[in-house]
Amino acid sequence: MSERGYEIFELGDVELQSGVTFPNAELAYKTHGTLSSAKDNVIVYPSRFGGSHIENEIMIGEGRALDPARWFIVVPNAFGNGFSSSPSNAPPPFEKANFPNFTLYDNVVLQHRLVTEKFGVEEVRLAIGWSMAAQAAYQWGALYPGMVKRIMSLCGSARVSRHNYVFLDGAKYALTADCAWKDGFYDAPPIVGLKAMSRVYAGWAFSQAFYREKLYEGLGYDSVEDFLRRYWEGTFVKRDANDLLALIWTWQHADIGANDIYGGDFEKALGAISARAIIMPCDHDLYFRVADNEYEARHMPNAELRVIRSPFGHMSAGGKDPRDTEFIDAAIRELLAR
Repeated sequence: MSERGYEIFELGDVELQSGVTFPNAELAYKTHGTLSSAKDNVIVYPSRFGGSHIENEIMIGEGRALDPARWFIVVPNAFGNGFSSSPSNAPPPFEKANFPNFTLYDNVVLQHRLVTEKFGVEEVRLAIGWSMAAQAAYQWGALYPGMVKRIMSLCGSARVSRHNYVFLDGAKYALTADCAWKDGFYDAPPIVGLKAMSRVYAGWAFSQAFYREKLYEGLGYDSVEDFLRRYWEGTFVKRDANDLLALIWTWQHADIGANDIYGGDFEKALGAISARAIIMPCDHDLYFRVADNEYEARHMPNAELRVIRSPFGHMSAGGKDPRDTEFIDAAIRELLAR
C-alpha cells in the first residue's frame, strides 16, 4: 500500500456510456488481506455516497465476516468521490462543473477492469455494498453473472425509485441555491449550500423513531441541534460540492437494466443475476423502501429478503448500533458459507 493509504489504477482514456471519452481516468482503491493462489477469495466492496474506502473499513476486521485473514477485499472508490477521478481533481477541460456524467454501468465496468487486469481475478466470491454501493453490487451481479457468486445489498436498490430521485433533487437544489455556487465554478466552497444540504439529508438518513427516541444522545450529542451541527454539518462542509453533485447524478440515474446488454429491461437484468443473494433493507429506511426490494427479490432467481428491524433507518448499515452491525455481520457470514 502506498504512503497515502490507497492505490491508483490507471485506466487510460475511457469511453463512457454518454459517448464522452474521459482521458487518463484514475480508479482509487484499497485492498485488505491477501489474494489466494487460486484467486478464489475475492470480495468487491465499493464505496458509498459521500464516502470512500476509509468509511468502508467499519465492516472489515479480524473476527468479522469480512476478515482480511480469510478474504481479499477490494474496495474501489466511486468516480466523483474525490479519490477516483472527480470534479475536484480532474484537469481541464473536465474540471469542476465540466466533469462528465459517470453512470452506475461505467463505474462497475471500470471496477471490473481493476479486478481482472490488475489482479487477474476470474471469480468474485461476493459483491457487497451499502446504499449507493448496493446499487453497484446489483450491477456487478447483472453484468457478470458467471463471475459473481454472491451479492449482498445493504439498504440499497437495483434501480433508483421515483421518490428517492425526488429526495436527491431536494438535497441538490438546497446545495446549489447558495449564491457562492456560481454554477459550479466557485472560488470558495459554498458553505451555506453544503450546510443546507446536510440538514435535508439529516431528516432522511435517520428515521422518525430515531429522533423521537432521542437516539442521537447515545451517539454523544446533547440535542437535535447539536447533532445537526456537529455530525451533519461537520460531515458535509468537508466535502467538495461538485463531487457530491457528480455522485448524486450517478445515484439518480441508477438502473441495472439501463445498458446495451438489457436494453432498459429492468426485470430481465434482475433475472440474469444468478448469484446467491441476500437483500437487506431496513424497515425504517425512508428512501430505500422494503417494497422495492421485495419486488427485486421476486425477479431474482436466488434471492432472499432479510429485513433489518432498526430505528436507525438507512444508517442501520453504517455501524451506528452494534445490534444492527451484528445482524448484518451474521448474514454476510452465512452467505459466504453457502
